[in-house]
Amino acid sequence: MAESPPALNQSVPEFSAPMTGEQTFTLSDYRGKTLVLYFYPKDNTPGCTTESLRFRDLHPAFKAANAEIFGISRDSMRSHENFKGKLDMPFDLISDPDESLCSLFNVMKQKMMYGKQVRGIERSTFVIDGSGKLVKEWRGVKVPGHVDEVLEYVKTLA
Repeated sequence: MAESPPALNQSVPEFSAPMTGEQTFTLSDYRGKTLVLYFYPKDNTPGCTTESLRFRDLHPAFKAANAEIFGISRDSMRSHENFKGKLDMPFDLISDPDESLCSLFNVMKQKMMYGKQVRGIERSTFVIDGSGKLVKEWRGVKVPGHVDEVLEYVKTLA
């Protein structure tokens, strides 16, 4: 596993992780496509639901731009399958219970929740181009308008 997160315009190290539909996500399987990886804190929470619904609603436009979307959190596969089904998502969710992808992309942060320090995922989105290079990242994402901004960026790569 890489010690530091991939830098912009650098290749992302190969990785695999379990995803919905009893499949395994492997980075190299998506060569030639633009990948949008969005890390979110937790299934079925308000911000994560809003963000996922927006990715769902704009999915046809992402597909038209040759982009594949994947949501990533530490939730279990069972939680992911339920969340995906409930929101009728046309894309898969990747489960990262051991935080290996969270570490790779450096998205684990200390956050304040209800006045307590907690360690959790900082909402972040990464775009990887068809050659496997990290070409754009958004960290500390605020949900309103974010998915539209990602789509506009992805269209510039198509």
